Amino acid sequence: MIARMSIEHRYADTDACARDLADGLGPHLRIAAPLGLGKPHGLLNALYRLVAADAGRSMRLYTALSLTRPQPTPGLEQRFLGPFLERHFGADAVDPHYALDQARDALPANVEVHEFYLQSGALLRSASAQRSYISQNYTHVARDLALQDINLLVQLVARREGPDGVHYSLSCNPDLTLDLLRRLQSSGRPRPLCVAVVHPELPYLGGDAEVAEAYFDVELRPPTSPPLFALPRSPVGLAEYALGLHASALVRDGGCLQIGIGALSDALVKALLLRQHDNTRWRQALAALDPAGATRVLAEQQGGLAPFEAGLYGASEMVMDGFMHLQRGGILKRRSWDNLALERAAAAGRLNPATPGGHYLRGAFFLGSRELYAWLAATEAADPDAIDMCAVSNVNQLYGDHQALAMLQRRGARFFNTCMMATVLGAAVSDTLEDGAVVSGVGGQYNFVAMAHELPDARSALLLRATREGRGGIESNIRWNYGQTTIARHLRDIVVTEYGIADLRGKSDGECVEAMLSIADARFLDALCAQAKAHGKLAADFAVPEAWRRHRPEHLHEALAPLRHEGVLPAFPFGSDFTEVEQRLLPALEWLKACSGHWRGRWRLLGAVIRPGDVVDGESEALARMGLDTPASWPGRVQRRLLQTALRRQR
Repeated sequence: MIARMSIEHRYADTDACARDLADGLGPHLRIAAPLGLGKPHGLLNALYRLVAADAGRSMRLYTALSLTRPQPTPGLEQRFLGPFLERHFGADAVDPHYALDQARDALPANVEVHEFYLQSGALLRSASAQRSYISQNYTHVARDLALQDINLLVQLVARREGPDGVHYSLSCNPDLTLDLLRRLQSSGRPRPLCVAVVHPELPYLGGDAEVAEAYFDVELRPPTSPPLFALPRSPVGLAEYALGLHASALVRDGGCLQIGIGALSDALVKALLLRQHDNTRWRQALAALDPAGATRVLAEQQGGLAPFEAGLYGASEMVMDGFMHLQRGGILKRRSWDNLALERAAAAGRLNPATPGGHYLRGAFFLGSRELYAWLAATEAADPDAIDMCAVSNVNQLYGDHQALAMLQRRGARFFNTCMMATVLGAAVSDTLEDGAVVSGVGGQYNFVAMAHELPDARSALLLRATREGRGGIESNIRWNYGQTTIARHLRDIVVTEYGIADLRGKSDGECVEAMLSIADARFLDALCAQAKAHGKLAADFAVPEAWRRHRPEHLHEALAPLRHEGVLPAFPFGSDFTEVEQRLLPALEWLKACSGHWRGRWRLLGAVIRPGDVVDGESEALARMGLDTPASWPGRVQRRLLQTALRRQR
């Protein structure tokens, strides 16, 4: 390893910086880069080009969640996504080139990319990504990375210059950088060369995320920077809203909240806001979904039915848009302090929160919309104590010097995570398919499930849709068993679907099977029941209650469609990045995609194409947006007919 450069080595030219780094560190680069937003794509691309062009060099990259823009397939998908992607991400957006090549299995032989969390579903067909994936709990990454002889760490940072000199903020990604460098220092291992790549749009956050100038060895400040990667906001369906309404009843006032990202999390956040601001309507919606009152009984035991007075404290590995909406809605407001005496006084009700400041949100990394990034910057300016970005070891686990404090801060915790499937015996499948193909990764899910079992009044709630569209049609996400699991059944706690809540903690196998059947889709109840009986996990005389037979999509629609029509449960609860015409196109395109996925759907589609029905309002605008108003080619005319069929079906 080369001698430590001083921070006097400052660059504006990315290629020159990459050349000097590669020449100074020698032919074999072993690079660590943050997950998600904090990767400096420009510098990584320059290093990748150098190595790819020189067989005498090698590059091994350790990272996670390499964010790339969607790569639409030719046809209707390209017609829809092409213009949207350019508008949303900007014409000057930059993807990590190694990630694009890895997705095509086209990495050069002298480059390895090891990730512990993959962009969900994006690399299922990449053999190199599947071989190079490392299955790790989030809190174990720094420990394992410290053994890899990393010689270069690169990270996007925010920069601030003041009377006391230059400071940097690790901003979106203090998560592993802080833990890795501390571990290396304590073990006496060599510290890698650390490069700060300044991005002018990255929010400057203080606290643990702020470091002195000497923390880095090299600064790169390019004259221009591509826009920060911003996630498009997704639509929320009625099934997701049903699930969110059930889950929102589990949250306890004055407690702690952890949530993930995606439509299920958006539905939960919207339901919590409805509980707060229109409690009568929220209760009505819950009653329509839950006529037997099972969720309401659990709410009285574990959560609540009233609006939030004390409010919630957020402690989540990922800070995303939902926390912003909860803070604006007056729910995320319970303050916490990294002082045991203050925290004890607050827990006992003996502290005026307005006096000592404190934070109401702690996270290890953030990723979301541009609105979120602006909110973080504005919050830091107005209330510097409010948000604490820190090491993942401080968020995802209790153990260590901070255990007594962390347990107090996370009182009444509800840890919400999503999974793909669950078994009737309570195991969860969140990251890997039965054949071993990795969809995403463990991430911090195990951490939060385990933490829920250690905290005296915490609960883990795994959220999943009861069904999914498979190759043969609709399939149940609740299974008798599955070849891979992320969460073992001895850690079973709470599982939530659109049909209700299964409380599995401390239950026998038979009780667990019955609870899971009670939240399954009715179309699969008899088969699941028969399997459980055949294996001795359900009494031979068990009969499925008639109430469970109503667990079908049409009954969800009957319960929630009026609220959808009234605008209480909008398709885009927090605004949309799509135009009004694009929002009308989305369900039509999703229907076409679902029909094309299996032979039954293709037969249904053929029949609809033969008899597409009458013209609907807005059809001409939708066809024009897709460039199909006057198609000149045969493929274009076929696409026009398919789209017309889908649009008319949506009526």
